[in-house]
Amino acid sequence: MKSMQELIDSMIIAGTLHTPAIIDAFYKIDRKYFVPEAFSEFTYIDRPLPIGKDQTISQPSTVAFMLEQLSIKEGDKVLDIGSGSGWTTSLLCAIVGEEGSVTGLERVDDLVEQGKKNLEQFSFAERCHIQKAREKLGVPGQTFDRILVSASAQEIPYALFEQLKTGGILVIPVQNSIFKFTKLSNTKLQKEEFPGFVFVPLITDLSI
Repeated sequence: MKSMQELIDSMIIAGTLHTPAIIDAFYKIDRKYFVPEAFSEFTYIDRPLPIGKDQTISQPSTVAFMLEQLSIKEGDKVLDIGSGSGWTTSLLCAIVGEEGSVTGLERVDDLVEQGKKNLEQFSFAERCHIQKAREKLGVPGQTFDRILVSASAQEIPYALFEQLKTGGILVIPVQNSIFKFTKLSNTKLQKEEFPGFVFVPLITDLSI
């Protein structure tokens, strides 16, 4: 594939991408702005690519699948854990619209700066941002309508459920599956599992 148009068309034909707002976000937020120059010839190939520090920009069809599972609405407050080069954060920001907000978290200092720079290419500054992740996972004390995690945890991080509003959705890779959790109440979760995915591991080593 040689263009974002062809990449999007292929995901629509495959049935991975179907929600109009998400399709529109992929058109607005071209992957080329987030892929390192050394790998630019592979920008529109449906596969993950290195972005430095043993991290990757995720495979487009996997990003599309996870965004579809999130069922994002305009005006949602979203947390994006493992923002990397900023592509998912930017896509999320395009979907939530002017009334929504997105907080991207990244542990690798170089990628925090890279993600911020990439995000600045769009008019998201007042409502979407990327920041260095702190010691505890997520943003304790805040709650979100949607939480997306773009790196694989070894086990389900239950602390994130406290940061999810009732009715909210968490989409997270755990080992080789993507899980979708819907918070029905403070004591009840609905869980769906989609196996067969590969992600870089979720970083918990704070010395990086």
